[in-house]
Amino acid sequence: MMRSSNPALNSKTFAGFDRSVPGGEVMTLEGTVNKTGILLLLALVSASWTWGLFFTQRNPAAVAPWMVLGAIGGFVVAMVTVFKKEWSGITAPAYALLEGLLLGGLSSLFEARYPGIVIQAVGLTFGTLFALLVAYKSRLIRVTQNFRLGVAAATGGIALFYLASMVMGFFGWRMPFIHETGILGIGFSLFVVGIAALNLVMDFDFIENGAAAGAPKFMEWYGAFGLIVTLVWLYLEILRLLAKLRDRK
Repeated sequence: MMRSSNPALNSKTFAGFDRSVPGGEVMTLEGTVNKTGILLLLALVSASWTWGLFFTQRNPAAVAPWMVLGAIGGFVVAMVTVFKKEWSGITAPAYALLEGLLLGGLSSLFEARYPGIVIQAVGLTFGTLFALLVAYKSRLIRVTQNFRLGVAAATGGIALFYLASMVMGFFGWRMPFIHETGILGIGFSLFVVGIAALNLVMDFDFIENGAAAGAPKFMEWYGAFGLIVTLVWLYLEILRLLAKLRDRK
């Protein structure tokens, strides 16, 4: 059974679709890669806009509304995409544009405090993506059932940890592991970055299996959407880790 810890790409994603699609219009690896590139480009366009807005005005308040729009809008569109996969040809690009607003704003704030950090985070994110893709295609990393269960359990644990941290924050409490720059804080960030990276391997495997199963053509957009979700998470965690390392100097 196919399973991914990415909530957008779980074991039921391809369930219920008719595999006998007329005219050979089925999901392919090449099509999913192309659509992933389109989504990355859209995210870059909107991220460049909020990035430029901040560095033009040098005022966090100028980008704050756009970041909120990107965060809330992106979450809503992501949920719609998960439940209405057949709409992903429209919702996935919308998600990329909205998420770009958030990423551009956040990145500009980090860059203002830690010059050069964004290009490092981007390089590490895509370096990790391509390194893991090579490792997956060469079968240096094999996606076994135990591998799937382990990554899914770790991802779920991290999600619960972050949720607990948010709830505690409402009462003025603070979890030290997430925000501190000590050994434990950096170790926690390294662990989260590692789990986010392993989710990419899960996504590669899931998309490959979906293409082999002859999923409908629109699932290329959905598969690309799932990859973007993981890449955004990985980038943000790398950005957080680099900031902690800078603060220790």
